[in-house]
This record gives sequence, C-alpha cells and structure tokens, in this order.
Amino acid sequence: MNRGIPVRLPIGRGGGGISTIIIIAVLFIGARALGIDPMEILTGSPTTTTTSRTERTAANDEAMQFVSVVLAETEDVWNGVFQAAGVQYQEPRMVVFSGQVQSACGFASAASGPFYCPGDKQVYIDLDFFDELANRFGASGDFAQAYVIAHEVGHHVQNLTGVLPKFNQARQRMNQADANAMSVRVELQADCYAGVWANHTDQKGLLEAGDLDEALNAAFQIGDDTLQKRSQGYVVPESFNHGTSAQRKRWFLKGYQSGDEDSCDTFSGDI
Repeated sequence: MNRGIPVRLPIGRGGGGISTIIIIAVLFIGARALGIDPMEILTGSPTTTTTSRTERTAANDEAMQFVSVVLAETEDVWNGVFQAAGVQYQEPRMVVFSGQVQSACGFASAASGPFYCPGDKQVYIDLDFFDELANRFGASGDFAQAYVIAHEVGHHVQNLTGVLPKFNQARQRMNQADANAMSVRVELQADCYAGVWANHTDQKGLLEAGDLDEALNAAFQIGDDTLQKRSQGYVVPESFNHGTSAQRKRWFLKGYQSGDEDSCDTFSGDI
C-alpha cells in the first residue's frame, strides 16, 4: 500500500532498570558483531534518520544512541524469526523528530506520541515524549522506553505480514465502534510482539532485575481505561482503541513468556 493510517502509542522516558550506559555499551558491541556500525545508525544510515528540527544536546545524543541500539536489537531478533520461517525481514527505518514531522501517513505533531507509518515503513519517535511519560504518566525506566520502540516495530512486523494492510482496508467499511474494536486487537498483537522481543533479549542476558516490571508498568499506564480515568474521570469502553491496562499487560507478558510470535493471535477468541 502506498499510504496508510499511522499507528500510535503514547509512552515516555525515565530512569532505572537497564542503565542507559550499560545497554548502550552492550548493544553497541552486539551491533558491531552483527556488522552494524552504530555511529552510522546515528548519522542517518538505512536504519535511522533524524530531522533538522531535532536540537543537538548531550541528552538528545544519549537518547538517540539508546533508541538506535534498541532498534538494532529488534532487527537482530526479527531477522532471526523471519529467517527461521524462510522469509527475509525488511528492516524499518526510524525517524527521530522534534515538534512536528511529515510522514507518508500525513502530518503529525509531538502530541501524537510515537507512531509507525505503514506507508513509508518508518517508526517515528519524538525524544521529548519519553520524558512526558515518566513525568506525566508515571512509566519511567529505560526498559519502558525499549518497550515503546519494540511495540512500534511490532506494527512494522504486522505490516510485513499483511495484518496492517488488511486492517486499513477493512476499517473503511466499518462503523467507528467496530473499527475501534479491531484496532484494539491490532494494538494488543503489537504489545505481544514487543513481549516476544523482550524474551529474546532476556535470553541474551541483556535484561536486569526490574526491567520486566518497567515494561509491564508502561503497558498498564497507557491502557485506554487508565488514560481515560486520568484525563476525564470515567471510561467509555466503546471508544477504546488500544486495549485496557489489564489487556496490554497480559498480551505483553504472553509474548514474553512464550517467546513465540505464533502465541500472539489476538484475532481469534476473547482478548
């Protein structure tokens, strides 16, 4: 498909869990072992691009290093998964932006949160939003941030497997309530795929004590019911389009516990 509907996930940044310094050092080594030059990633490689509106600061440099090495780790995992299935994985690009950005899915501002655009197969990340989640939503920790990236990459996997194109086509014939219900299943599968990635990362010995809790807390804090209660004091279930806090935690944990993408069928039965 030439254009698609952006798939967004609001989430943010904080401290704790995998320390930024440790994960950068470990994943940079792993990236080089895979033949990936992390510095090329940071300066606009086939993996990562940045917009001119991203202010160059020490904090942003560190954050860009972090998101780049996490993205490289997702590439390692999904390349292996696709290869085992006899299919070549097409790696996504990442665009780090500040303020606003133009994508194949249209114009987006930082208020939209991180999102994936199937039209250009790119993950869009506003680094400032990481701070917002930690400070506004109470989901801090480096692995909470890694979960965000892994979730958006999960949408890329859905795009490659045909889930997103089918959903974008089907939703045009749906009323809003049915489209929201289907969107929930799409989002929960991306959460499950993020859990699969976390499992493979844990097998490499890259997770620290508390990392899993950070990801589960992030999944909980961005559940539709929790967000609506926080913003308006009540919930409107028919407007949910990402899933409840309990659902998001459950599907991420299911992917993590199984480490198998086949366990992420959110389209059959209850969720």
